[in-house]
Amino acid sequence: MTRVSPCCSSLDPMPGKDPAPAIIPLAATGRPAAVRAIERFFVAQRNRLVWVHLVMFVLFTGLIFGPAFLPAPPEDATIFSHVTPLANFILWGLWFPLVFVSVIFTGRSWCGLLCPMGAASEWVNKHGFKRAIPAWVRWPGTPVISFLLVTIWGQTVGVRDHAQAIALVFGSTLAAAVLLGLFFGRNKRAWCRHMCPIGLLLGVFSRLGAVQFAPKHKQPGGDRWTERGPCPTMIDLARKEESRHCIECFRCVNPHAKGGLALTLRRPGREIETIADHHPDRTEVWFFFLGTGAALGGFLWLVLPIFQTWRQAVGEWAIERDWYWIGLPGPGWLMSVHPAQREVFRWLDFFMISGFMLGFTAVFALLLAGLTAAGAVLSGRLGGAGDFKARFVELGYQFAPVAMISLIIGLGGKLFDGLGWLGLGAAGIGLTKGALFVAALGWSLWLGGAILRRQGVTGWRRLGPLAPGVLGSCLVGLAWWPAIFGL
Repeated sequence: MTRVSPCCSSLDPMPGKDPAPAIIPLAATGRPAAVRAIERFFVAQRNRLVWVHLVMFVLFTGLIFGPAFLPAPPEDATIFSHVTPLANFILWGLWFPLVFVSVIFTGRSWCGLLCPMGAASEWVNKHGFKRAIPAWVRWPGTPVISFLLVTIWGQTVGVRDHAQAIALVFGSTLAAAVLLGLFFGRNKRAWCRHMCPIGLLLGVFSRLGAVQFAPKHKQPGGDRWTERGPCPTMIDLARKEESRHCIECFRCVNPHAKGGLALTLRRPGREIETIADHHPDRTEVWFFFLGTGAALGGFLWLVLPIFQTWRQAVGEWAIERDWYWIGLPGPGWLMSVHPAQREVFRWLDFFMISGFMLGFTAVFALLLAGLTAAGAVLSGRLGGAGDFKARFVELGYQFAPVAMISLIIGLGGKLFDGLGWLGLGAAGIGLTKGALFVAALGWSLWLGGAILRRQGVTGWRRLGPLAPGVLGSCLVGLAWWPAIFGL
């Protein structure tokens, strides 16, 4: 659905923007019969979703807590012979990466239709204290910090390898969701909108998706936050412009009403191609930069020899100063202490892993931000509309596909182990990962070109502002080389 800025008419488009027609009611544009049928089905079933959430809650809690109470599996155990590696593979080899991929096809449907954490938080909220959501929760950077903390904590406790660590991290996240719902919000999902680290991932990448819920009669004024209305994630429905916070619960949809929202389809990536019209947010852009670095750091400390070199040097430096405590094991809730599996982290390991990941996060965030700034400057010199900050934020979205595939390769790498069980060798798995990254790079290049076109940079002139973004994506790919093809 197209719109115009409130300050401009369709006869006087903003400089550098493609002319846009006046607001056209969605009801007048027509939608495919299949889309309308899907919409009617979910509207008819939405009152039964509580049972789906209940079943998912039982399955999810069983999956994360059950293996922690079982004996440790033997070293030669597989997903076909022991429940613990099976549960691990379901979480990290299927659920995590496939939920990511699903946003391309179905948006944030996991959150609204299936997620047990969000449902539990909302259910508790109905019976809780209903206090006003504090400013520190509503701060846009809160879910970014939540993601970074959980990602680093997951690495130090070994969440991808140990059942007790899975129970600790996911159980703590579930407890946080319930407690936030207990205290804050009024029949809403403050957790899903403001703090959930997975919700942040699915939300920002849902901008790439082919599904959106659009107002039938769009009101001007821009995307807003409100606790009024039926939306559990506090979207001002009549002014909705972005996909990030929509969990696709269908509560705002009534096929027979003239108002409300309607399910529509669009070309994947269309929202980012026209990001200037869809409430661009610098926090999301910084998440692309920070999340890519965190995913890289979380993988590379395991495989780069330089990490062990630095660890040895820091350990010797500490011992020379009689800091012997650095060689002692830490608490099991903070780091991996599993002597039966021959893995016991010391305080040295905790600080080195955390520092390595934070260092990679900072380096890649600054690198990608610098290259994006260069592209924004070049865009302005070549006719791009808007000020530097606006061009910077818009161009930052070109990294969305690269950031997404980075998280899949880094944090959801067990998905590719399944290809080995299907008979694909190491070379074939490497080529599969490489092909996915090349496809993501190509998509990022396309998005960058589309954003520059919307900014008003014409023809071959776009190659200059595109070059820094391409360089940034290639550097990310080079850093992922050990994960894709091995050292």
